[in-house]
Amino acid sequence: VSLQNNGHEIVGCDNLIGGDLENLSKDIEFYQYDCCDFDKMSSIIKNVEIVYHLAFYPHEGLSVFSPSLVTNSVLGASSSVFSAAIKNGCKRIVFASSMARYGTNVTPFKESLPPLPQDPYGIAKVAAEDVGRILCNVHGVEWTVAVPHNIYGKNQKYNDFARNVLGIFINLMLQGRQPYVYGDGSQTRCFTSVEDAVSPLIKMGYQDNVLNKTINIGPDTEFITILEVAKLVAELIGIPFEPNFMPGRPQEVHHAVCSSNLARELLNYEKTVTLRQGLLNMIVYV
Repeated sequence: VSLQNNGHEIVGCDNLIGGDLENLSKDIEFYQYDCCDFDKMSSIIKNVEIVYHLAFYPHEGLSVFSPSLVTNSVLGASSSVFSAAIKNGCKRIVFASSMARYGTNVTPFKESLPPLPQDPYGIAKVAAEDVGRILCNVHGVEWTVAVPHNIYGKNQKYNDFARNVLGIFINLMLQGRQPYVYGDGSQTRCFTSVEDAVSPLIKMGYQDNVLNKTINIGPDTEFITILEVAKLVAELIGIPFEPNFMPGRPQEVHHAVCSSNLARELLNYEKTVTLRQGLLNMIVYV
């Protein structure tokens, strides 16, 4: 919608494995295709100047159990989209990577750190970055990589068992059920309200100062543990908090928070929605 309001014509594509047609603006040209299908991607990326590639199956925890499904949706889909964009003479590709790229690096994660992914999902993300970088450099296409921090908010899928932890917590606790917490809940994260992610992502499509750069998108304030955020959801909904503790998830990175200095410098990034307000907004939506 923000791009449309600025006079751009939008072509959208998603297989809707994690979305819903009800979330779409009625004015965009939309195709329900799988991004792994190169021929279909090539058919719809015509006369397109900028490609935002944000379509993945972001089941990081699931990737150690279903690696083929998850990695194909990341690396396979990315290779297909990049190739189709290059074939059709696209000017720029904005690729959405993941905090999973940083793995067990020291926090807060800075873009200059070498990737240390700890699971197949993170490995596939880094591989997709490398494939995109090489193809764009060889064929003269501009590129930039965004690294979002756990985006949440209105219209996000909230009934998936393995992703979007805030949606899972809210969905369960609105039913009067208690959340499941893996390990002791001391894992540290930071969360980005979708409203604060849109502007920097749009700017990455046309600003020249972002070319050939990887940029963290999200707050470097309000770091919070999984147990604390689950307790906050219970408080906002108004139910007792008695979480169900489960064994820790294999290969889960314990501390995953980022620095936003580069985004502030290049994109004038600022956080406008507090975690508390963002959670209230999502509770109302769910």
